[in-house]
Amino acid sequence: MKRRTFLGVVGAAVALTLAPSAFAGSYLDRVTVLLDGAEREGDLLRARLTDKEIVALVWTLAEARLGAAKKMEVPAAVARAHPHLLLVLEHSERAAAAGADGDYKKLLTHITSARDEARILRALLAEMGFPLPPPRTRE
Repeated sequence: MKRRTFLGVVGAAVALTLAPSAFAGSYLDRVTVLLDGAEREGDLLRARLTDKEIVALVWTLAEARLGAAKKMEVPAAVARAHPHLLLVLEHSERAAAAGADGDYKKLLTHITSARDEARILRALLAEMGFPLPPPRTRE
């Protein structure tokens, strides 16, 4: 009887330990994919401000990424962080739109704002117990 109780307590402890990541795991993977793309494309826009074809492609991708994030199912455990993801992606889309209009100052301002929101998002998720992988190094 004691063994059964012990195993039940250990099983419950393991389940509680793994439960947070189980509730947010897929969401965190999706956030990572969306953030990595937005950050990579922000770097590309900064490097190629006047390349209209790159700007047009990045704008198309940014719009799709934002649309996908708006439709995502968000677990309650991380719901407070999701608006920051949307802000990252909105700033990324606006940066590309500004690039298409030739407003490079606005493009750079939105890229900076997107990076700031990404830092807030990462910090908030880490505070909630759901840290994301660190951002990829910029080359």
